[in-house]
Amino acid sequence: MSYVTPRFAPTSTLTILQKRASCPRCRPSSFPQPRFAHTPAEDPGFLSIVDNPPTLVKRGRRHGPGLIILALIPITAFALGSWQVVRLGWKTDLIAKFEDRLVRTPLPLPPHVDPAAIKDFDYRRVHATGHFRHDQEMLIGPRIHDGNNGYLVVTPLEREGKGTTVLVNRGWIPKKLKRQAERTEGLPTGEVTVEGLLREPWKKNMFTPDNKPELGEFYFPDVHQMATVTGSQPVWVEETMEPDLLIAYDREAKGIPIGRPAEVNLRNNHTQYIFTWYALSAATSIMLWMVVKKPPSDIARRVRQNKEW
Repeated sequence: MSYVTPRFAPTSTLTILQKRASCPRCRPSSFPQPRFAHTPAEDPGFLSIVDNPPTLVKRGRRHGPGLIILALIPITAFALGSWQVVRLGWKTDLIAKFEDRLVRTPLPLPPHVDPAAIKDFDYRRVHATGHFRHDQEMLIGPRIHDGNNGYLVVTPLEREGKGTTVLVNRGWIPKKLKRQAERTEGLPTGEVTVEGLLREPWKKNMFTPDNKPELGEFYFPDVHQMATVTGSQPVWVEETMEPDLLIAYDREAKGIPIGRPAEVNLRNNHTQYIFTWYALSAATSIMLWMVVKKPPSDIARRVRQNKEW
């Protein structure tokens, strides 16, 4: 029994096309199918990246409120430095006026002194004669002198006539000689002539405690209060002496008050303040310039997308 291999008739190209034409799935559609529905270049309103370039922006805030504060520092420091220049001129003129009064001949202190006129004679050298009222002595302290603790001795000076008593700041004594019985040499009983500086009443600062005259405790020279307690005029005279170290040591040992030198002791540190404030203004100005000019390292540049693309 023999097998015969079947042979298929060759299919021509025409036959294949006819079959495709008769197949509904392979039949081409009657509607044209465009390759692209729309091309951007065909739109007359289209803008390319060349026509509408992006804008370079910085992401995040570069400077905050700290920059405003940093900008205020040099301005404020410069203003304070300029104010200290004015204060320096005022203090220099004031010291010159007081020093001019010191070189003048001492004036005899009038029996009655107008308290309102004392400011025109501040640091004026005066002299007065009378008797010390040691029974009305007042100690102001504590006060430091050359590193030692002690008190200022204030004694009313009673002069001839009614209502002529004035307050005299005789000087400093050590704390160990606070009691009068231990310093009898410092309590003259006869008539004395005091030469000193006429001074304006002192002003109390907020850190000094209040005086307690009923207990005999005085922490600052309240001239009007002391005058009321002793019945004297509100006139303050600071006894002066020539600055001599040996004499000062001898007075300290005997309990004799050490008077102040006849000189102006006003502090004038405004030159240092001027340098400090102007230096601070210059330094902070340089810092401000460096902060503004130097771009922060944590801020990256980004390209902002254009919404019209």
